[in-house]
Amino acid sequence: MELIFLGTGSGVPSKKRNVSSLALSMLQERDEVWLFDCGEATQHQILHSTIKPRKIAKIFITHSHGDHIFGLPGLLSSRSFQEGTKPVEIYGPTGLKEFIEMSLQVSQTHLQYDVVFRPIEQEMIFEDDQLSIQCINLKHGVPSHGFIIEEKESIGHLLPDKLKALGVKPGPIYQDIKNNEVITLSDGTVVYRDDVTGPPIPGRKVAILGDTHATEDIIPYIRQADVFVHEGTFIEDDNDLAKKYFHSTSVEAAQIAQKAEVKQLILNHISSRYQSNDLDEELLNLKDIFPNVMYAQDFFTYAIK
Repeated sequence: MELIFLGTGSGVPSKKRNVSSLALSMLQERDEVWLFDCGEATQHQILHSTIKPRKIAKIFITHSHGDHIFGLPGLLSSRSFQEGTKPVEIYGPTGLKEFIEMSLQVSQTHLQYDVVFRPIEQEMIFEDDQLSIQCINLKHGVPSHGFIIEEKESIGHLLPDKLKALGVKPGPIYQDIKNNEVITLSDGTVVYRDDVTGPPIPGRKVAILGDTHATEDIIPYIRQADVFVHEGTFIEDDNDLAKKYFHSTSVEAAQIAQKAEVKQLILNHISSRYQSNDLDEELLNLKDIFPNVMYAQDFFTYAIK
């Protein structure tokens, strides 16, 4: 499981940062990629990454501002030209379905796969036997959301010494034991999975937020997340601008991360008004508040261990 930052800028693209788009790649876990926001030229950014558009199974849109949705019609259209493309689910705010359908209709684009629109109307928006996704409300100029992805705990590792004591030799039988609560071997030995596995392995927790005023209301939802992606549109010197435009400063994000005891904070949605030296200087201040913090760059990949 890894995060791939496709666009880390805010508002308008710059030479170094495209507008918002972030991918959660779960190829090993479920052979899928989930996309969070799809700003203009997201499909161009994908061309410079390892992502295959046909692997994108779900798209989550945090809010309806253009720098988060203008890339959708182009990406959906190009996706039709890939073989083996499956349906895609799109979760998003009111009006998103109409925006996409009108764009495709006016351009006379006919998709070769189904698009399933799922309006955000409840807190728990997806759950299966592997993970769940909870949606939380944020504070922005338009309705904006954050997404909490929680992986369910998995069966503990097999304990070779205990298997050996039962006379079980390494081989395909190991996988059979892990897949079944109880199994009877060819010699009649009954093996209970709980007796030969270690403690359950906790699932990972990822919090990806859209544009927002800094708010401590989110802390109960993001607490102890393995990785927390929060906007850092402005540096602390521009706190007045953050308030005016319903955004956050990177200092505010670091303070929330510290209170929520997350493991890693990644700052996203950075204003093009700042140069690299501005962010380097701000990062030194941020580490005094919360040491495990970084600014995302386009094409940065973060492995969630």
